[in-house]
Amino acid sequence: MATWMEAEPFARGLSLNQVEEKPFRVYRGDDVVLILSGIGKACAAMAAVRLMDRYGAGIILNMGAAGALRDGFTVGQVLHINSIVECDRPVLISGKPRIFLPKVLEGHAMAVLATQDIPVLEPERRAALAVQADLIDMEGAAVAQACGLYGKDACFFKIVTDTPEHRKDADIIRNVRATRDDLYTYYRENILF
Repeated sequence: MATWMEAEPFARGLSLNQVEEKPFRVYRGDDVVLILSGIGKACAAMAAVRLMDRYGAGIILNMGAAGALRDGFTVGQVLHINSIVECDRPVLISGKPRIFLPKVLEGHAMAVLATQDIPVLEPERRAALAVQADLIDMEGAAVAQACGLYGKDACFFKIVTDTPEHRKDADIIRNVRATRDDLYTYYRENILF
């Protein structure tokens, strides 16, 4: 997960203990290792590699906040990602966005995720990206690429923390705090491996 704000219910609910501070904060329990990557693609890719190299992660589960790119989604809705579009780092030869296809589990509402390093709050930019995806985050594509390079499965579950009507960082922060326990509950009831 990117931030402690998102991860705190998981650490508490799963009785995880902190085992590392640097280069990433890492929490561990019986069968779960939780790493706080920080925000952005470079941080997320390095954290995924750390989980695979140091902790031997067999599968990476990336969970956290995402913004809805169009109307029709509600704050607190949890969606399973079946495709990831990296919008701001196109394939050099074709100029087309990079597409990642993560592992998909049955029985969850699905969505397409866009990933880029810059937050998207402007309605015009959200509308332009909505042609390619349903949600947007700042880490997913990087985790998918790192796992692909290592031949490891990755699953993605995102909770909607902002919609086109939420145009300020303060809205997102307030909504993450309001929904983070819901994301943990969804994990406990529907995903727990």
